[in-house]
Amino acid sequence: MDPQENPPRKIVPIAPAHVPMAVDEDSTEQVISLYAAHKKIYPRSVQGLFAYWRWVLVFVTQLVFYGLPWLEWGQRQAVLFDLGSRRFYIFGIVLYPQDFIYLTAILVISAFSLFLFTAVAGRLWCGYACPQTVYSEIFLWVERKIEGDRTARMKLDAAGMSLEKLFKKAYKHIVWVGIAMWTGFTFVGYFTPIRELGMEFFTGNMGSWEIFWVFFYAFATYGNAGFMREQVCKYMCPYARFQSAMFDRDTLIVTYDEARGEPRGARSKKADPKALGLGSCVDCSLCVQVCPTGIDIRKGLQYECIGCGACADVCDTVMEKVGYPKGLVKYSTQNAMAGGWSREQTWRRVLRPRVLLYTGILAIVTLALLVSLAVRKPFKVDVVRDRAALARIVAGGQIENVYRLQFMNAAEKPLHFKIEAQGLPGLKLVTQDDVLVSPTESRWVSVRLQLPYDAAQPGSHPIHFHIRSYEEGEAVVGEIDEKSVFLVPR
Repeated sequence: MDPQENPPRKIVPIAPAHVPMAVDEDSTEQVISLYAAHKKIYPRSVQGLFAYWRWVLVFVTQLVFYGLPWLEWGQRQAVLFDLGSRRFYIFGIVLYPQDFIYLTAILVISAFSLFLFTAVAGRLWCGYACPQTVYSEIFLWVERKIEGDRTARMKLDAAGMSLEKLFKKAYKHIVWVGIAMWTGFTFVGYFTPIRELGMEFFTGNMGSWEIFWVFFYAFATYGNAGFMREQVCKYMCPYARFQSAMFDRDTLIVTYDEARGEPRGARSKKADPKALGLGSCVDCSLCVQVCPTGIDIRKGLQYECIGCGACADVCDTVMEKVGYPKGLVKYSTQNAMAGGWSREQTWRRVLRPRVLLYTGILAIVTLALLVSLAVRKPFKVDVVRDRAALARIVAGGQIENVYRLQFMNAAEKPLHFKIEAQGLPGLKLVTQDDVLVSPTESRWVSVRLQLPYDAAQPGSHPIHFHIRSYEEGEAVVGEIDEKSVFLVPR
């Protein structure tokens, strides 16, 4: 064959989505678009066991999120992250920046909880408790109530502009904006006392940063839950990309029983599928219509699947209507589907070494955090040397060192602190030895120590401050020793 008669065609990729693939009969070039235009997904409403639990989690998470800032603990907000005064109030616990170890423990617990849940049952967090899923469900519920279910929404979007369409769209977006604004206001209410924030809002005295974060978080909620929805899960969320590192063939995932369902095809309810050579799948495509990310679960495990179980709910409904056993789409594992395991065999394999390891680490870190909080002293003391005067000789032939002590009271009541200096013979405190610190406050105190001139050799000598904390007229609350040094000049 002469290569001049059939020259190879060139493939020229271009970006715009509106340019279709085209081949010029008189040309050797083929134009292919590398960009697939986004197709809007219209999830169908579904009822069932997993839908019920999904809405339970929506209710619980939003009850906690919206309600927690309004709870009071004593004379203050129960949960408040006061960045201005650098204090975190969590019910009866007051945390300072020095308590960063507790934040680290919480992050470790969150990470291993995610690892554990993912190893056991895949993307449970994504499907039931992730804020993106929760707010998408809320916004979608509003959309259904105003515009109707899937078919009605598709018809409304395809129809030309009319007074009815304008009213429904405007009404929907007004409700969305209201939910988003309340969400942003609540979010800021965790960092600024929410009652004060409400008064500032109604009087028009909100600070510039408060206004920024209210509108920023409201805009993020409105955009992500109202418009982007599944695109956040598919393209923006990194969890979908690295979840495969935590999956194995014994992880519970939403699966389609291909051996039972194939070959799929439509049939009469009274027809015998075996006589027709068909499986249990009636090819109704409802599993695709209810999927919030628009995938077909019958194609196997896909990274876009958030494990919400909507396809399992709707498939069970269809199986019940046609008189077939439920479970064509269900939570199972790849090994269980390949080996035809029973439910008992599947669950026995779920408790495998990886899961037990995650559970053990999670239990140890959680127990350590709780024990540490239980034995935690309600105060802290930091000792800082005064760099302006390291050591000096004062009247009476005394060597004097100056220190600055920071007393941090993490209790909800005033505390007294008794100061003693120890470590060198003849060392004495020449300033006040009793300090009063108000509830949940910190206070800096300048302290001077003196030592006879010939009491120690020149150089640096280790000492420590022994500090006792007690309430007014009551027993000692706690004791603490803080190390420092006393400098003797040459």
